[in-house]
Amino acid sequence: MSAHSPDMLERVARLVGEYPLAWVVSRQFNASPLPLLAECNRQREIISLFGHCARHNPLCEDFAQDASGLVLFNGPEGYVSPRHVGETDWGPTWNYAVLRFRVEIEFQPEETGASVERLLGHLEGRTEARWTTAELGARYERMLDRIIAFRAHVRDCTPAFKLGQDEKKDVFAQIVTNHPDRQLAQWMREMVEGTA
Repeated sequence: MSAHSPDMLERVARLVGEYPLAWVVSRQFNASPLPLLAECNRQREIISLFGHCARHNPLCEDFAQDASGLVLFNGPEGYVSPRHVGETDWGPTWNYAVLRFRVEIEFQPEETGASVERLLGHLEGRTEARWTTAELGARYERMLDRIIAFRAHVRDCTPAFKLGQDEKKDVFAQIVTNHPDRQLAQWMREMVEGTA
C-alpha cells in the first residue's frame, strides 16, 4: 500500500490521534517525549504536528539553530508468541505500527495558549466533566510563560505497519483471537480488512 493512498493517510492520522505522545528529536540528538496533534489537509495527509514544550527544554536551543528534526510515534505494538498461534515450530515475532516524520520546527509563541487548549480538548474530550485550564486560576498564566508552542512542518512521513498482514489466514486468525493485547489485535484485524 502506498504511503500516500487514502487508506494509509487515514491510518497515519488515526495513529497520531490515538497515540499522541511522540519523541521529538533534534539533529544534536536531544530528544523529548511530547504530545502532538496532527494538522491535516483535505486529503487527510498530515502537513504539520502542533504542540508545545518547556522553554528550558534543550530542544528549544537546538531548533533555534537548526530547525530540522525527527518526530517518532509508537502505536500499538507487542510480542507475538508461538503460543498465540498454537504451533511451537512457528517463529516468534513483534508486531507494531510506527511513524517517522522528517520535520522543520517553527516556534510560535503567540499560539501557546491555543496549543494547550487544543491538546486538552483532544485528550480530555468534549464532555461536561472535562478538566479545563480555568481550574488553575492565576497559575495558568504563569505556566504559559514557561512553555512555547511549535509547529513541526512535515517534510516526509515514513509509516511502518507490521501487523501480521503477511501471515497465512489461519495463523493470522489465531494471533488475533489469542493475543492478550486486544488493542493490537484490533489494529491487526483492521489492517488486514482494510478498515484501519
